[in-house]
Amino acid sequence: MATLLFEHNQKAYEAARLLLDCSGKAAVIHPTGTGKSFIAFRLCEDHPKETVCWLAPSEYIFSTQQENWQKAGGSKCGNIRFLTYARLMLLKEDELAQINPAYIVLDEFHRCGARMWGQGVARLLALFHDVPVLGLSATNIRYLDNQRDMADELFDGQIASQMTLGEAIVRGILNPPKYVRAVFSYQKNFEQYEAKARIARNKAVREAAERELEALRRALAQAEGMEQIFDRHMSNRTGKYLVFCADYDHMQEMIAKVPEWFSKVDSDVHVYSVYSEEPDASREFADFKSDTSNHLKLLFCIDMLNEGVHVADVSGVILLRPTVSPIIYKQQIGRALSAGVKQNAVIFDVVQNMENLCSIGVVEAEMRVAVEAYRRQGREAEIVNHRFRVIDEVGDCVRLFQKLEGTLSASWDLMYAAAEQYVCQSGNLEIPKRYVTPEGLSLGQWLDTQRRVYAKKVPGILTEAQVQRLNAIGMRWQDAREASWEKYYGAAEQYYRHHGDLLVPVREKIDGIALGRWIAQLRSAKKGKCELNLTLEREAALNQIGMVWDVPDYLWEQNYASARQYFETNGHLDVPIDYMDSTGIHLGSWILKMRAARRALEPKAQGAELTAKRIEKLNAIGMIWEPKRETAWEKFYQAACEYYRRNGNLQVPSTYITAEGKHLGKWIRRQREAVGMSLREEQKEKLDAIQMVWNAQEKIDYRKCVRLQKGR
Repeated sequence: MATLLFEHNQKAYEAARLLLDCSGKAAVIHPTGTGKSFIAFRLCEDHPKETVCWLAPSEYIFSTQQENWQKAGGSKCGNIRFLTYARLMLLKEDELAQINPAYIVLDEFHRCGARMWGQGVARLLALFHDVPVLGLSATNIRYLDNQRDMADELFDGQIASQMTLGEAIVRGILNPPKYVRAVFSYQKNFEQYEAKARIARNKAVREAAERELEALRRALAQAEGMEQIFDRHMSNRTGKYLVFCADYDHMQEMIAKVPEWFSKVDSDVHVYSVYSEEPDASREFADFKSDTSNHLKLLFCIDMLNEGVHVADVSGVILLRPTVSPIIYKQQIGRALSAGVKQNAVIFDVVQNMENLCSIGVVEAEMRVAVEAYRRQGREAEIVNHRFRVIDEVGDCVRLFQKLEGTLSASWDLMYAAAEQYVCQSGNLEIPKRYVTPEGLSLGQWLDTQRRVYAKKVPGILTEAQVQRLNAIGMRWQDAREASWEKYYGAAEQYYRHHGDLLVPVREKIDGIALGRWIAQLRSAKKGKCELNLTLEREAALNQIGMVWDVPDYLWEQNYASARQYFETNGHLDVPIDYMDSTGIHLGSWILKMRAARRALEPKAQGAELTAKRIEKLNAIGMIWEPKRETAWEKFYQAACEYYRRNGNLQVPSTYITAEGKHLGKWIRRQREAVGMSLREEQKEKLDAIQMVWNAQEKIDYRKCVRLQKGR
């Protein structure tokens, strides 16, 4: 019997099945906490004998969803072939072909807009173009990526079901939270506005800004401290709360504030933290989930709990991130909201500055739209919640900051006109950050500010109309570092296409781009020796085009592969010194380096470093560690031993030749001549052991030698 779904998910599943049958594509866009992953599990459950390729940002997200599905009564779906998007992009064509799915699930499909992950998905969909694809996400829009609509790009607009966070609250699918809005640090923002006011070119604008600054200063002075806010609104004083931070350093800074902020709630707060990509591997994460004590429990975390992961019995969330995208913002709110759970969660929107104070307005607007739509359609009976409680602890501060921003941005049109003029003269908008126009306008700084406001990295207002006007004159919204990465990576791709690897000479340039130096810097960044924004996604992208992170190690393995091939072909590793294989590897000289490294004559020679494991690998393919002359000496010595065994002495005539054709007599003479010179002491000792005749004048029975020569 098929597992029961919530009513909203059952309707979405039926609509998705219809679209999958008709067009082969279906997207389900439901907010975090509504159980949308259950729709895909139901698809797997209904097709137990068919392979479903399930893609997600991380294995932890998937395993948690699978655990929740089974707790809800679902069966264990053994027909799922799970892959992360990062793993997918590294698969070769034959590995992709082996998947051979009947259905493909793209979980958190808005993430497919990332360049490298998107390429992996595109390859999979192109290979299995007739396979139905189901997409799940809380949002189809990539807000900070030119507002790209991934439902259009991936599913041709075939949306089976779409619901906003506001609508889910209106319908009662998610219980409305108590929303507390506050600010714990505004000084930096205030100083920025003071600086803007001082340099305003228009006297009227400057005077108006100064009046508004004074009003804002008084309002902020009257705002209560964080300890009073948490004391007043944290109703479940022994509950579990997720505390979202920007990065590791920010998390440590916020943990240090616990005694100050929460002392009125609990004098013995249980503090946990998790920051790995797989939080389930963290002991602290497990301890937080199992903590049932009568104390306040706080889990400080970074990004890994944003999407696809829920912690049971969460009483609320505390948003401490200085900057967040709309996607992350809604995901973090959703951590306190779950379908079927009627708890009174509390959300503390405690931003570090003023830039994010209007975020909740988006959700409130979604609720108003949903309520009006349901009323127009005569569906008022479905309206469960008209609104939720927002407690504004910052008083009039938001309004005053917005008014001040409006006053100081009056010169926007003036700066835009300067940018437009620059484009007319130069043909582009690639302006250095410190560029100042002949009229004294800091145009480079202004453009950089527009980018940062657009990315929500600094406070400010940038309307859609202003964005379109900047787009019209070629605005680049990426910051310089991101644009630089794209430029250099493109050059690396070009080099790889022509050479088949990324063994780039350090002085190599591609169309004026210093690619060799960049590759060297990447290797240093990998070892932690220099600062470079080398993310895991970028590292995977470089691996895909043959990046070599350790050149000496790579070259050793290349030479070893050549040696192994020589051994398999010839049955030995007695390689001539001047031998070069078909790929251009000078194998003969490399073998010499290995011997020298073994004798510690060249321990640091490039490509010749030897470890015990490498010596073992070379021994396995018949490595001859002694030079050729040493090998020859040993062969003649064995012949001398045989002569001694048969004759009881080593009185070898100079003309004596063994049955194998070795001129043993001449060799014995050379050994006498080498005494005290090239003959090593251990070799002399070996010859003494078989009664070497060092004095050539000693009597020799030549007749006996002749009989031996004739093979007596």
